[in-house]
Amino acid sequence: MSANIHDLLRARATNPDKTAIETPDGQRITYRELYARAGRMARALVDLGVEPGDRVAAQIDKSPDAIVLALACFRAGAALLPLNTAYTLTELEYFLGDAEPALTLCRPGQLEAVRALSERLGLRAVESLGDRGDGTFLARVAQTSEEPPTVPRARDDLAAILYTSGTTGRSKGAMLTHENLSSNAEALVSLWRFTADDVLIHALPVYHTHGLFVATNVALLAGATMIFQPKFDADAVMAAMPRATALMGVPTFYTRLLEHPGLTRAATQHMRLFVSGSAPLLAETHELWRERTSHAILERYGMTETNMITSNPYEGDRIAGTVGFPLPGVSLRVAEPEGGRVLAQGEVGVIEVKGPNVFKGYWRMPEKTAAEFRPDGFFITGDLGMVDARGYVHIVGRAKDLIISGGFNVYPKEVESEIDAMEGVVESAVVGLAHPDFGEGVAAVVVRVPGASIDEFAIREALEGRLAKFKQPKRVFFVEALPRNAMGKVQKAALREAYKGAFQP
Repeated sequence: MSANIHDLLRARATNPDKTAIETPDGQRITYRELYARAGRMARALVDLGVEPGDRVAAQIDKSPDAIVLALACFRAGAALLPLNTAYTLTELEYFLGDAEPALTLCRPGQLEAVRALSERLGLRAVESLGDRGDGTFLARVAQTSEEPPTVPRARDDLAAILYTSGTTGRSKGAMLTHENLSSNAEALVSLWRFTADDVLIHALPVYHTHGLFVATNVALLAGATMIFQPKFDADAVMAAMPRATALMGVPTFYTRLLEHPGLTRAATQHMRLFVSGSAPLLAETHELWRERTSHAILERYGMTETNMITSNPYEGDRIAGTVGFPLPGVSLRVAEPEGGRVLAQGEVGVIEVKGPNVFKGYWRMPEKTAAEFRPDGFFITGDLGMVDARGYVHIVGRAKDLIISGGFNVYPKEVESEIDAMEGVVESAVVGLAHPDFGEGVAAVVVRVPGASIDEFAIREALEGRLAKFKQPKRVFFVEALPRNAMGKVQKAALREAYKGAFQP
């Protein structure tokens, strides 16, 4: 029996005339139309020479056709390679050269430049796909009629390659299989109680696992409707809420919605679920949201390499600062970063996971893949965390962000939590900088509330009685905003680079 996720999703579309995707311009695509378009697009892929196992790279703007493309790739047995639309041609050269796609899709305005780049790399077809139903590829799709049969796929066959953000070193292509995607979608539909009655506000990008595979696959598997917004816009999200039941977002969504005058209990009464992920949600945001709306945001935890790992419960306590429990079928443990010794409950170490959600490895990096797995098959996430007495998982930070000052371990999140709780502070990021006496010195980068007078002296003085001396920041810097990547994660590598000489004589 084929494990192709296309077949799984299509089989769940039991009401073919139901709207699968609607757009701000009034376009409505039914499930019947969605899978028919995916079939024609799969034929166009095959006609361009795409074979099972080939890669299809796509640097395209968000539109329903981006979802149709994903389904078409699954149907044709190809692996989708979604690429951030912010990547320059120089950056694109690395990804195309590494993945060697059989077909590259780009925005219409980039066609000539991407074709020249692909020719230089010795790659085959390049076509364009716009967000308004335009582009050379859709012209090809319009000329097709016969839908090809779905290519049978094994559970371990590639469905997608998603490159990591590459904030440190070379970007790595995480190889995701059909089982990785289908098992995760099935678990989340069950845990989050998604049904065909749901209407999901989809304001996430579709070149990242959160928007492309978590939000989309959950909605499609449930037979739900997606209100497909080109990007996050607080006004547009608020306008959609009366007709919606769920929103999946990153913390920035919620902080910006909290600034919207229309956010009230009445405005959110039709909603049943707010999900946050991709970056840590401040406890303050969690509490403010509950006060304003009476809803508790459901925070979950995942990675490009693992899809979703944990989730706070649908029913039960959604505890701010935690990411809940491991998903069904997912094993999680906390271990020493170096030796791998499994640690006891309440101890901080690196989170390791194993299950059908965990990726196959890094594309063309067998040594790197081997180094990231323990001999018993557990993947080393690189995230520091612990499991509390109730079984809730807490994320402390990234192992690479751990600060060792004077021989003592400093976990940035502990310091950040203290600073974030101070009056006049919006948020903070704590990093370790080279220090002549301590190896690394703790430094805090803080965003103030507009008009607040809190300064470096006030922050350091407030921490004196709350943290051990070695944990206290030796310097505090103030910025208008913390640098973040496309999914809202603070780029601590950029902060370390920006302030690297702060403790040097």
